[in-house]
Amino acid sequence: MSQNDYVELLRNVEEALWIAWQYGCIDGGHHKMWVIDQMVRALTADSYKDWVKKYDGREYEWQTGIAP
Repeated sequence: MSQNDYVELLRNVEEALWIAWQYGCIDGGHHKMWVIDQMVRALTADSYKDWVKKYDGREYEWQTGIAP
């Protein structure tokens, strides 16, 4: 892993944690689903669509939830 890749990964983790900090306590399953989706988007960056494709087709399909 290059230094640039490592720095980008750290930024992605920080963004995901910020999303959890800001919105994770909001009630409602549909809002929590949105929080999880936003965290996955932050962590996967450009590979989000590929990640969702791998998830879909299992017992459940990926849901994006409703923004609080």
